[in-house]
Amino acid sequence: MCGIVGYVGSKQAVPILLEGLKRLEYRGYDSAGIAVHDGTAIQIAKAKGRLTVLEEKLSRRGLNGTLGIGHTRWATHGKPSDINSHPHTNQSGEIALVHNGIIENYRSLKEWLQREGYFFVSETDTEVVAHLINHFYQGDLVAAVQRALDKIEGSYALGVIARAHPDRVV
Repeated sequence: MCGIVGYVGSKQAVPILLEGLKRLEYRGYDSAGIAVHDGTAIQIAKAKGRLTVLEEKLSRRGLNGTLGIGHTRWATHGKPSDINSHPHTNQSGEIALVHNGIIENYRSLKEWLQREGYFFVSETDTEVVAHLINHFYQGDLVAAVQRALDKIEGSYALGVIARAHPDRVV
């Protein structure tokens, strides 16, 4: 079980995302993270441990932007660590996502993606989804997410952002 939150608006996203994560922290104490689109790129901050660890990290390194996603993690695939913390990205960092649930067929999808040339840095089922969306991405984020979801088996919820879409959370 995890908590996910997203924001698109005119205010700075970080305080709103953190407030949402505070309300969802009971859904996961293993780690927390956010991804914020600054209008040009996606910036990520994540940390193993409770939300206060992430807040401390953000107090030293601010993130600016009016769009973002956030996550509190209760580890199911992969031990609690900074690397396994969400958000996860595709290899180029141009697509970021948070996920709650279980991807039942992640092993077979991961093996297929590795044969296609993708490499993985985490032990999570979520990173598989990031690469799968990237595999299908041809400029239309919604279509890429839909095609990826057609391949996924399990129960889950996602929040996805992309560098090329600075005004959209899917």
